[in-house]
This record gives sequence, structure tokens and C-alpha cells, in this order.
Amino acid sequence: MSVADVLNNRRTIRKYSDKVVDDELLTKLLTMAGRTSTCGNMQLYSVVVTHDADVKTKLAPAHFAQPACTGAPVLLTFCADYHRFDKWCEQNKAVPGYNNIESLLSAAVDTIALAQSFSLLAEEQGLGICYLGTTTYNPKPIAEALDLPEMVVPLVTLSLGYPDESPALVDRISSDGWIHKDTYHDYSAADIDRIYGYKESLPENVEFLKINKKQTLAQIFTDIRYTKKDGDFFSKAFIDFLKEQGFLAK
Repeated sequence: MSVADVLNNRRTIRKYSDKVVDDELLTKLLTMAGRTSTCGNMQLYSVVVTHDADVKTKLAPAHFAQPACTGAPVLLTFCADYHRFDKWCEQNKAVPGYNNIESLLSAAVDTIALAQSFSLLAEEQGLGICYLGTTTYNPKPIAEALDLPEMVVPLVTLSLGYPDESPALVDRISSDGWIHKDTYHDYSAADIDRIYGYKESLPENVEFLKINKKQTLAQIFTDIRYTKKDGDFFSKAFIDFLKEQGFLAK
């Protein structure tokens, strides 16, 4: 299966079969993903692979006990990691100065790129994955459950296993809605209506509006799914965690 086939047919899998994910295959896929481009060739990431039921139980509340978390054979937590690189510097008469946002962003780019490369490789082998968006909501309890030291920040969690479902493909806005040529071209009101019109017209979204008594699909996002109140709360928690982990001055 080509990368194009994987992407064009990919589905988020939240229900997994009992088939065991082979450790040798998992290590092989992670090692291959390690060839992904990285900032300054520093590889500013670590991946914690969790099979142990007790550790998964500790992680579950941080991920709101999502079925994709509690029912997955394997959880992979992809972490931005300067801890290892700092140790290398210190052991070689170099003084690291990476406790800042720019360094965190470099590590975040490395980490997210690695996670996506791994996802493609895993899906190519018939495995299913689900990105758990809760990782940056609750980084502190995740760090505690996984014994993460300073200068290590969990950014992406993937649940992994062999699919026990085949959900429908989810909608995507047309690529002409997000590809800009040469410079950024701002959107007119007509552009916005055209770009989001298909998503708004889907029967499941029309029904969702009725159930939640909202006038527009945009209100589902702003008033229910991703509210400012929640965004502010989790942002503060994440900044506080960055201070604890040494990336920001306390």
C-alpha cells in the first residue's frame, strides 16, 4: 500500500481487536520513523511505549477515560525531550541554554513529525491509530504516570492496535480552502461560505445542530466543543507545567 493510499483511506480507530501488536514490529516501525527530518539533527524527542495495564490505568483519567485509550493494546506517548540532549552537553563541557520557548518549539516540531511518520508506517502495516487530543490538556498527570524528568513534555499520544471497526471517512474541507500561492490571500465572506458549506450541509451535522439547539455549526465548536473557558484553563495548566519542567522561568 502506498503512502497516498494510506492517507486517502485513513480512518481514526477507537476500537481494537485482541490481536497482539508484535514488539519487534513496533520497534522496527519506530526506528524507521526515526529517519524523519529533525531540527539540527538533534532528535529532540522520546517515545514512551506503554503495554502495562497498571500504567494505562494511571494514564486513563488524564485522557478522560476515552475508549481509544482504555481499550487499546498499546499507548505511545511522544514527548519533546531536551533532557537527554542537555545531559550530553553537560557531560561534554558544553553549557546548554534550551530552557526557552524557541527550544520547545524545535522539540515540538521534531516530536509531531515523528508521530505522524510513525502513524503512516503503522497504518501501512494494517494497524490502526487514534490521536488523543487530551495530551496537552493534562500533561502533568501524564508526566507523573510516566516518570518524565525535567525538560521532557508529552505532546502527542497515539493509541495503537489492530482495528475492530471500519468507520466512515471523515469530511475534509477542499484543499483550495487552505492552499495559498506565493502569499497568504485572505478570505472573503463568500470564500468562507464556499469552503465550509459542504461540512455544514452534511446530514450528521444538521442533526447535531438540532440536538444541541444551535443555529450554526460554528457555534458547536465555540460553545460546546472548544470553548474559550476551556482553552484558557488548559493553557494556564500547560504554561504552569512548562515552568515545572524547566522550559520557562518560574
